[in-house]
Amino acid sequence: MKHVLVIGSTVVDVIIQLPHLPVTSEDVHVSHQTMSLGGCAYNTSDTIRHFQVPYILFSPVGTGTYGHFVREELKKRGIQSPIPTPLQENGCCYCFVEDSGERTFASYHGAEYRFYPEWFDLLDADSIDSVYICGLEIEEPTGVNIVQYLEQHPSYQIFFAPGPRIQVISKELLDRLFTLSPILHLNETEALEYTGKSTIEEAARALYGKTQNTVIVTLGEKGAYYDTGSETAYVHGVKATQTDTIGAGDSHIGAVIARLKQGASVGEAIADANRVAAAVVETSGALLSGEAFQKLGFSQS
Repeated sequence: MKHVLVIGSTVVDVIIQLPHLPVTSEDVHVSHQTMSLGGCAYNTSDTIRHFQVPYILFSPVGTGTYGHFVREELKKRGIQSPIPTPLQENGCCYCFVEDSGERTFASYHGAEYRFYPEWFDLLDADSIDSVYICGLEIEEPTGVNIVQYLEQHPSYQIFFAPGPRIQVISKELLDRLFTLSPILHLNETEALEYTGKSTIEEAARALYGKTQNTVIVTLGEKGAYYDTGSETAYVHGVKATQTDTIGAGDSHIGAVIARLKQGASVGEAIADANRVAAAVVETSGALLSGEAFQKLGFSQS
């Protein structure tokens, strides 16, 4: 089986639990604070790892306190990115988790979001057949370098999770990506706001018209909807007791990628991804432990 190339950030998630987000000049007591490995690319790759699908985490790790934390945590897990250490500091993500379980992010972007053409020369292109990208890296000035690499390898199946950045990425760059027929993965709000449509079905069909490939729209506890061009369906969600929603979307697309690689249909892959995402929602932070993943009962391929 060929590798999934996971392009994107690995950061420190500084998870801050508090009763509610403060308004200007308000004092709020933080109930708990932790530091954890995170970042959209890392979170996605960790789910792919659980399914024992081969992958390459293509993620720059910078210098400074946060870079040291990321590098040491990756080392403990036996993971090393092919990218040499940039001179710039690594950033972090402050994850504010309210008592309701809802989360708000404030990101400090550093070396982890910037990609340069010579780095892609370090990859063995023949060992790769699938690529994950997200909107945060594409939005950066160096995002064009990622798109150029993908254009040079049109046989790759691209999985694109633009997130809310779909509204600010340049139209020219988005159009270039859409021409490569990525499988799109985004949530209900992102799909509706970007397309200007009033229903999920209309939004997914409009997005399919741009990519000519499968569109997956996640709907939280309600599950997900997909449009393959020839088939549309809702896939029921899994009831979960919410701890926080950090990493739920990342784990969902990671599971979709892994299960499709293992030969599952789109509907089957999404159903399994709904189960994984629900487990993440019930967990503090973005990552499932090996024990928590095993409890989901997936047979190993």
